[in-house]
Amino acid sequence: MDLELSGKVAVVTGASKGIGLAIVRELASEGVSVVAGARTISPLEGIERVEPLVVDLAKPDGPASLVTHTIERHGRVDVLVNNVGAAHVRLKGFLESSDDDFEDSLQLNFFAALRATRAAAAAMAESGGGTVVNVASVNSFFEPDGAVIDYGAAKAALVNVAKSLSQELGPKGIRVTSVSPGPVATDLWLGAHGVAATVGNATGVAADAVRDQAIAGMPTGRFTTPQEVATLVTLLASPRTANVTGANWVIDGGLVKTT
Repeated sequence: MDLELSGKVAVVTGASKGIGLAIVRELASEGVSVVAGARTISPLEGIERVEPLVVDLAKPDGPASLVTHTIERHGRVDVLVNNVGAAHVRLKGFLESSDDDFEDSLQLNFFAALRATRAAAAAMAESGGGTVVNVASVNSFFEPDGAVIDYGAAKAALVNVAKSLSQELGPKGIRVTSVSPGPVATDLWLGAHGVAATVGNATGVAADAVRDQAIAGMPTGRFTTPQEVATLVTLLASPRTANVTGANWVIDGGLVKTT
């Protein structure tokens, strides 16, 4: 299937590892020119049709500077993928979670996307349209234990705003949609300081056992791969799905049992 993305220009945030890197590679393979923003860009160097750009997306001016650079280089932005994010496990519960914890999570997981979208949407409206895809999380609506309460709150805000913006920006030819993965086989879950290791160290359980417990809740019996998330993001970015907007697409191996 030709996704009709060849020649398009995309911005991807949090692009140097995990889901972000997979999205960059998938878009580039479809002929998209990608400006890939991250604090560390070495994994992005040498990928055809990809321009890495060092940027701190948690800073107020970071997301807009990434979009502005893209417009200066390419004259437009057709696709924005808001992928940057991070989760910290709050093992001591809500009463030990500070305002600063919530503030930090909101800045990276919500405000970075909000700022990038504001900058990109203005350019998209001038050029006749575009697509914004937010990488959210099942934690935007699914909180089995509250261990990532601040992360879930930030992602819920992101999904909510996407729904609102889809209504406002739709008449201008701009689509806004969200993808909500469950556990994905990245460093966020499986790295040396990821969720499995953090919970394991705190409870005296091996990280592999924590991982296996998470897998037990998924009918597919495995984590989602970054490539699978990237495929869904790329499909939603395509003009072939031009009447899809406002929806939150879940890819979780069947983790969430409700409809």
